[in-house]
Amino acid sequence: MKPKRPPLPATASAAAVALLLSLTACGGDASAGGDGSTVTVTVGYQSRTINTVTAGTLLRSLGHFERQLNALGDGVTYKVDWQDYATGAPITAQMTAGKIDIGSMGDFPLLINAARGKQLGKPTRLVSVTGYNLRGGLNTVVTAPGSPLTSLKDLKGKKVSTSVGSAADGTLVRALQRAGLDPDEDIEKLNQQPAVGASALSSGSADALSQFVAWPGLLAHQGKAKALYDGARLGLPTFHGVAAREDFAKERPAVLEAFLRAQAQATDYLDAHPVAAAEKVAEATGLPAEAVYLYNGAQGIATFDPAIRPSLVAALEKDVAILKDARLTGDVDVDAFVDDRYVKKALGPAAYARHLAAGPPEPAGEVWPKGAAKTLPFTSARSLLKYVAAHREQVRAAYVPDATTGTLWFADRSVWVADGDELLPFVTPENARDHIAGHGGARVVPYAEALERAS
Repeated sequence: MKPKRPPLPATASAAAVALLLSLTACGGDASAGGDGSTVTVTVGYQSRTINTVTAGTLLRSLGHFERQLNALGDGVTYKVDWQDYATGAPITAQMTAGKIDIGSMGDFPLLINAARGKQLGKPTRLVSVTGYNLRGGLNTVVTAPGSPLTSLKDLKGKKVSTSVGSAADGTLVRALQRAGLDPDEDIEKLNQQPAVGASALSSGSADALSQFVAWPGLLAHQGKAKALYDGARLGLPTFHGVAAREDFAKERPAVLEAFLRAQAQATDYLDAHPVAAAEKVAEATGLPAEAVYLYNGAQGIATFDPAIRPSLVAALEKDVAILKDARLTGDVDVDAFVDDRYVKKALGPAAYARHLAAGPPEPAGEVWPKGAAKTLPFTSARSLLKYVAAHREQVRAAYVPDATTGTLWFADRSVWVADGDELLPFVTPENARDHIAGHGGARVVPYAEALERAS
């Protein structure tokens, strides 16, 4: 990338950084309050960033953290103050101001959290992971449904909305570079909050939108967008995690461990009851349960596990360069930021080792029948399509994994390819074209034709 870069626009992301700096003068300690026998623990979370639900929305609805605190038996009365934010930047601001004890956010915001904490003398630590995708499928570039754009190269000279400093921006930068485009010179980047970017896409003031979970899937489900680039093509892990103030962790390690045990309980609940979990998150956030399930379901794009995997730490180290180029951080000591002592103790060494050894599920299709408490799994796209064709009015949602990247997507929003007797789904036209190029006779077919062929 070129060393010169114009100043960042004064958008919500830049404003959040300014807010962070101003809040550091507020002081205060959210870890203690009341008359000395009552302690308030303040948790910052992002209800609509559904890759963090096991440390936020779902955890709050289940009440596991409060029960874990009550079980400490240390004679202290604990209260939990749940604070909901749209992005990670204000959580970082409040943490460095001593007003939030524990916060969850994405991998790029976590690095900014680490950098700001060190810069301001209020260090924070990454203490667990919420959801991850080892290939990067949590970030997607989408365009309007009727857009003629079919590949990243088509973005040259176009306006692309993203949130600078987010993992979605990192995906955009890397993807453009791989496509032979300069992220600084060849596109006009609009630095916008996800909701603002979604509106810009709908109004036509943005040609494309690069965003993180759950915005791409939400817009696709609503018929307001179609996928242009599948982040899993990068093959680089993306994840969300939990950060804690270092002083809080040292002062109240039992409380932090109680939080991490509760997070593990919420993770177990999500794994055992994925449909019910999606419904709970949908009720709390107003998001469609079908979009929540795309990411958080049994075969969802996100895999939930509190263990801090070495591959995720390695990904963080690679992410630093993107943030440095955007002038959002300097060097970040990732090794110093990562601290898995608390989650290891909370889960136990043996259980933690099992978590590290476990991997994401093998990609498979699912159908969510209307009124059902469970989804139906399918081992092939053809068998899933055959079921959908025979039960069209009874299907709430159908999900299929991309035939090359494994990224789950809505069956009716996928690009379908007929390759001999096979019917193969792809998230984007680009993924489909890559397959067709190596398979003579393969061709794209409409979803309706794919259903007819399967039945």
